[in-house]
Amino acid sequence: MKFAVVTYGTEGDVRPLAALCATLDAAGHETVLLADGATLASAQRLGVATQALAGDIQGSSGAGGSIADVVARSARPNDAARALVGIANTHATAWLRQTIEAARGCDAIVASGLAGFVGLSAGEALGIPAIGAGMFPLTPTREFAYPFLPPARLWHRLNRASFHLVNGFLWRAFRPSLNAARAEVCGLPPRRRMWATHPVLYGYSPTLLPRPADWPAQVHVCGQWTLPMPDWTPPPALATFLDAGEPPVYIGFGSMGGFDTGRLRQALVDGLGGRRALFYPGWSRIDPSDLPANIHVLGDTPHDWLFPRTACVVHHGGSGTTHSAARAGVPSVVAPFAGDQPFWAHRLALAGVAPPATAGVRFGADDLARGLGYADRPEVRARAADLGARLRAEDGLGTAVGHLTRLVGTP
Repeated sequence: MKFAVVTYGTEGDVRPLAALCATLDAAGHETVLLADGATLASAQRLGVATQALAGDIQGSSGAGGSIADVVARSARPNDAARALVGIANTHATAWLRQTIEAARGCDAIVASGLAGFVGLSAGEALGIPAIGAGMFPLTPTREFAYPFLPPARLWHRLNRASFHLVNGFLWRAFRPSLNAARAEVCGLPPRRRMWATHPVLYGYSPTLLPRPADWPAQVHVCGQWTLPMPDWTPPPALATFLDAGEPPVYIGFGSMGGFDTGRLRQALVDGLGGRRALFYPGWSRIDPSDLPANIHVLGDTPHDWLFPRTACVVHHGGSGTTHSAARAGVPSVVAPFAGDQPFWAHRLALAGVAPPATAGVRFGADDLARGLGYADRPEVRARAADLGARLRAEDGLGTAVGHLTRLVGTP
């Protein structure tokens, strides 16, 4: 079977779909992955066919700065949502045209991220199944609130309503540009209501977040979608640093930016108190020069290789990093900035493998020092090891491929 997979987001949004495409390819299917060009490196290393969508996720977002800057500067959930909708609205027509062209002759489209509505429309235009995919839950449930809202703050009876509220806001904001693109690109009639009955696959762990009992049958929680990078060996400097002492702390904030980098840099140095650490600057723009000798600066390093060699992972709470840290069996210290990051930080705290999170914009040296102290407790390390073993027993990619082949059928 042939699958077109379309998404738009940061590297953390694209890497799981790259792993899904590579697994489908290995099973004898054929895939093409469409995403922002700056986020396709992991897919290309896995040998996945790719096409770059219109846009520049690291440079311009239509609202000044990168997508990470826009979201990080948005103090309220609605502000972040408006920023993301603005990015999608800018490119809706180009994305739909590109997706339809790439998906001609395919048996199905997998649609995710900011390009989700575009992918569903492309499936409608081509008359082929369209399957949603996500790294955090968007399906309404009574069991927890919408992931962009502060965790554990809502009266539980409002949980399901929170999904309808936020999803409805996003749909109303995106609908005009989507309907204009549908008319211009493929002559589809306007949609008045959001899709609600299409299949959805979630690439997160049912151990870390069990599937709600009130979800419909076509919604599936598969497990994390991750693959080891082929033929990866550590640079000599990293190998030497790891061999030179006790397992270090890992610090990295992925695709986050738009915060006071100087303040956070100093907080990290002071909070470590001379402890050995690995620092990955990512998209943060934190200046890595002249850091103390106890901190080794990393390039892009596969989490599955690195995290088991660390004592603790200090991160922003993105779904991918959260799962990779948990899967490695090590504790976390989370400094969330926006989006679903506080949600995943809360899940790690509920599992007893991370302390309660402090927001990234307020994260200071004392927060880091206290978090590392928590992570060093024997009972916390034991819980992390147990959680890691359970996540490693999941077969997220195999489960997802099984659902896709069953949903699409043999052509």
